[in-house]
Amino acid sequence: MRRGGDEPRISASEPALRVIMRRLREILAEPGDGQSRLDKIVRQIAGVMVAEVCSIYLKRRDHSLELFATEGLHREAVHNTRLNRGEGLVGRCAELAVPINEPDAQSHPAFSYRPETGEEAYHSLLAVPIQRSGQVIGVLVVQNHTAKHYSEDDTEVLQATAMVIAELLVSGAVSGTEADIEISKSLSAVIKGEVISDGIALGHAVLHEPRVVVSTLMADDPAVELGRLEAALAALHTSLDEMFEHDRLLADGEHRDVLEAYRMFAKDRGWQRRLGEAVKGGLTAEAAVERVQNSTRAQMLRHADPYWRERVRDLDDLSDRLLRILTGHTGEDRPVELPPDAILIARTMGPAELLDYDRTRLRGLIVEDGSRQSHVAIVAKALGIAAIGQARRIVEHVANGDAVIVDGETGEVHVRPSADLVKSYSDKVRFRAKRQERYHKLRDVPAVTVDGIPIRLSMNAGLIADMPHLEESGAEGVGLFRTEIQFMLSEKMPRLMQQAEAYRAVLAEAAGKPVVFRTLDIGGDKMLPYLSALPEENPAMGWRATRMVLDRPALFRAQVRALLRAANGRRLDMMVPMLSMSSEMDELRSLLDKELVHAKRHGYPLPSTLNVGAMLEVPSLLYELDALLPKVDFISVGSNDLLQFLFAADRTNAQVASRYDPLSIAPMRALKHLITKASEQSVPLTVCGEMAGSPLSAMALIGLGCRSLSMAASSIGPIKAMVLSLNAGQLAERLDILLGKTDIDLHANLLNFAERHGVEL
Repeated sequence: MRRGGDEPRISASEPALRVIMRRLREILAEPGDGQSRLDKIVRQIAGVMVAEVCSIYLKRRDHSLELFATEGLHREAVHNTRLNRGEGLVGRCAELAVPINEPDAQSHPAFSYRPETGEEAYHSLLAVPIQRSGQVIGVLVVQNHTAKHYSEDDTEVLQATAMVIAELLVSGAVSGTEADIEISKSLSAVIKGEVISDGIALGHAVLHEPRVVVSTLMADDPAVELGRLEAALAALHTSLDEMFEHDRLLADGEHRDVLEAYRMFAKDRGWQRRLGEAVKGGLTAEAAVERVQNSTRAQMLRHADPYWRERVRDLDDLSDRLLRILTGHTGEDRPVELPPDAILIARTMGPAELLDYDRTRLRGLIVEDGSRQSHVAIVAKALGIAAIGQARRIVEHVANGDAVIVDGETGEVHVRPSADLVKSYSDKVRFRAKRQERYHKLRDVPAVTVDGIPIRLSMNAGLIADMPHLEESGAEGVGLFRTEIQFMLSEKMPRLMQQAEAYRAVLAEAAGKPVVFRTLDIGGDKMLPYLSALPEENPAMGWRATRMVLDRPALFRAQVRALLRAANGRRLDMMVPMLSMSSEMDELRSLLDKELVHAKRHGYPLPSTLNVGAMLEVPSLLYELDALLPKVDFISVGSNDLLQFLFAADRTNAQVASRYDPLSIAPMRALKHLITKASEQSVPLTVCGEMAGSPLSAMALIGLGCRSLSMAASSIGPIKAMVLSLNAGQLAERLDILLGKTDIDLHANLLNFAERHGVEL
């Protein structure tokens, strides 16, 4: 075994990782500057791993990699050898953030030869990224003369060592070198996601479920750490077993299969063995969990099969659970008080969870999943906060308190931005504020097109706290009030009088403007914890909304009774969601009539006007309009569900997002048919889905003949500005021609029309 001049002999039975950990601790205890410590570190790693070469490359601010220390290459190459971004196998390792293991590196097409290093004599190469908080800050490399493929054990040891080196670099334990090796403390990052709520927000990160930061990496006593790990694993298994036993209350099905697979993953002997080996190698129990999590994730993500990518979620969740057990975190880690400019960051989040936070301090939201049509996006729009979804691994890149910019125009998230970037975005925010000021001046201006056609603009809401936006935005009423949010926020079923009081308060806040109450749209992805339900493979198309209340008529009757009490002799507008056949309207009307009889019998005042409508979300109703329209007082188009069912594309699934295009020929023809039929039978029609809040798609709807739109309050200003600059007649003529064609880019044609005719988008 290769040894330095006075290095102690390595016991043949002592794990290599433990030796490296011990020697790193000894190096840190010795006097010396950062460069001398790095030199000693590479020398020790080379010796323990029987490598002719060990080198450390660190990333500079321009993303180039600089050789900072080496054992085996020419000394004069240190600080003189730089690799451009992605250059060579080392650059490839940094760019992809995965290990590179090449038995004959020089024959690899990506190999970059640097004569000043003298590395032409070495064939085999193993490079692993040095990462901190999800950011690659350097690369650790070993090389040998002979061509060989390094073992998995070698890779594991080098990756664990790289993790420790990253911590040393960030902590300043090896500072004082010629270049700035503390850049990871303030390393900027840009993460591309999908805009789910428009706007721009500058603020500081608040993690919804804070990632456990492992600060102690090297174990003082591996035996103690092994005991801690075994106890934590036992606690993890117990908690999962209890969860599984509780789940026996539900019928067998896919839900149970998923949970069983999850539990089996937790008890996987290979996972537990790797954790134990990492601890025996000299890491703390927490560091071992993080180390094995990173390496296993990297292996899984190499598989193209979606099965393995889904297992990554299981691995991350199990690792996070185990870390919380080890560190004693209870999950109650949310700050008692948000900073005044909070940017909320989460792996996933439901609408009720978002509403738990103080909205006066919330500026933005970033989630790793989610789409523009998800329910959390709808709530974010209602709150008027900028939000980004599909921000891959954002939780790993950010720590609580980090400066963050959310660009709800481009879909970019800037983490720890530079001062120049902050200034640039501050200017952008001021510009948007001026534009909002202009929209505010339009508040009392009627929304009438250039050719004199009035367009009714209403807002969507779901809470009493949303109602002040009615006056602020200049909306003509509430076109969609989501009554289920009250139920989602309650720990138990709201009583009749609780419901009635909530609806009464909404009507009072509306001050005479109409409010359309949508009856309960629960089920699917909006299950109430206090309502038992069977697991479903396709919940969006399952037992939800009208289908649920027809099977549980008492639920519908209680809500109708509460609405009638709240109206108290005033106008009442209510609509039912998720009708799939016109006959369901007859059943619902029958239940409503019973409540009207009940109210009259008990002396409660009936509404001065009662309008009952249907929300058209299921495509089958497009072919039953002649039967349905005579049974309703108005129609509201839920474009989100209607279009996702038309395309058979889950609107919350990023993998099929490209299949969901509202501004394409098929959905536009379907909407044209619906709008025409409603007009022929003089049934008022409103579009209240996602399309209504986007200036371009709202413009298209007006061109189809739609004269009433309902949207998030924050969208009223931009939509009104568009309406005031639009000649609806000209657009209608153009759309009629376009819809008669095939294989055209309708989106591009609409943009072209807007540009040529000065429509403000």
